[in-house]
Amino acid sequence: MLKRSLAALAISAGIWAGSAHAETISAFCAPTEFDFCTSVAKAWKDKTGNEAKINKMPALLDDAIPLYQQLLAAKSTDVDVLFLDVIWLGMFKNNLLDISKTIPQADQDKHFESTLGAAKLDGKLVAMPAYMDVGLMFYRKDLLEKYGKQPPKTWDELTATAKEIQDKERADGKADLWGYAWQAKSYEGLTCDAIELVASNGGGTIISDDGKVTIDNPQAAEAIERAKGWIGTISPEGVLNYDEEASRAIFESGNAVFHRNWPYVWGTSHAPGSAIIDKVGVMPLPVGKAGEKSSGCLGPMYYGVSKFSAKADAATDFVNFITGQEMQKKRAIEAAVNPSIPALYSDPDVLAKIPFLKDNQQAFADSAVRPSGYTGTSYNRVSQAFYRSVHDMLSGGGDIKSGLTSLAARLEKLKESR
Repeated sequence: MLKRSLAALAISAGIWAGSAHAETISAFCAPTEFDFCTSVAKAWKDKTGNEAKINKMPALLDDAIPLYQQLLAAKSTDVDVLFLDVIWLGMFKNNLLDISKTIPQADQDKHFESTLGAAKLDGKLVAMPAYMDVGLMFYRKDLLEKYGKQPPKTWDELTATAKEIQDKERADGKADLWGYAWQAKSYEGLTCDAIELVASNGGGTIISDDGKVTIDNPQAAEAIERAKGWIGTISPEGVLNYDEEASRAIFESGNAVFHRNWPYVWGTSHAPGSAIIDKVGVMPLPVGKAGEKSSGCLGPMYYGVSKFSAKADAATDFVNFITGQEMQKKRAIEAAVNPSIPALYSDPDVLAKIPFLKDNQQAFADSAVRPSGYTGTSYNRVSQAFYRSVHDMLSGGGDIKSGLTSLAARLEKLKESR
């Protein structure tokens, strides 16, 4: 009896000891990914014994910024893991834990260098990539084949191909067809589109990593001048008010030859109701000059750990788990979301869901980064000044070179108010 009692006591003590080591953390998750995050939390609990309570973020992600600011200013321990847009990293970098030493180097090395690099600020790794977004070019492969055209490598080739196909299709009765639909509205999307044009033309990315304002240069002026020439020729005047959804509607109704957007358009262009199912090709964005990189704007999402977390080890482990290869594959298969891990771009299961990844890995590797890391809390003001200025250049009659000079002077003041 005594032996049995001691054994029972030992088992009970073992169970208690095991539960004493279990942690419960709190993590924010995008509203569209709540079910996914819940399933990840269950898998993590099965693996580690730890729990992750998932908090749904506001429907508009930018509405999370004041919530985060409030929690972090109060040094709250109520949240451990934050879901972060790439352009928020500089804003919150002083409130995020440096996880460079706690995330195994082998796991860090699995990610695209550009994507991981965007989270390396002031010598620290403040977040891990959850998935990728990068600007891509969608095109009507049926129309290019019809006219014997190859997918263009440069913006000038795109301009010529778009104009030729547009004119010939209109002559054949397709009066509503345009050569190119993109985003030129005065908003953050224009910062993305314009930085792609400028960077791929050798004109830099507005502000360099060391804080130098680089936008006032001939290559940047040439890129914006080229884009201005599209309006009213291969792009409708209305493009000056197009965001992602407005421009996508033109493309998916069958009324655009080329369309710049984010990878999600692959799924929507093949959804019921689309006029272009099985007629869509995808390629990296063209370059402005030979020898330059295709510079799709980097738009990934990340997970980071609050510096005020009382359970930093468990929170960091959860971040590494939800951003790891197994969970990124799960997300790609279930939601057609692009991984930030290159090895998954040749995974047969992933390619069955997102076939264009196979031929577009370089587009994800050669992405251009907005200057949010250096500008920090002043990024929104910097971006707003940039996209408003570019919009004025595209829509007005002013000189682009002098406009860039004025913009550069403004950015010199704004960049340091971080």
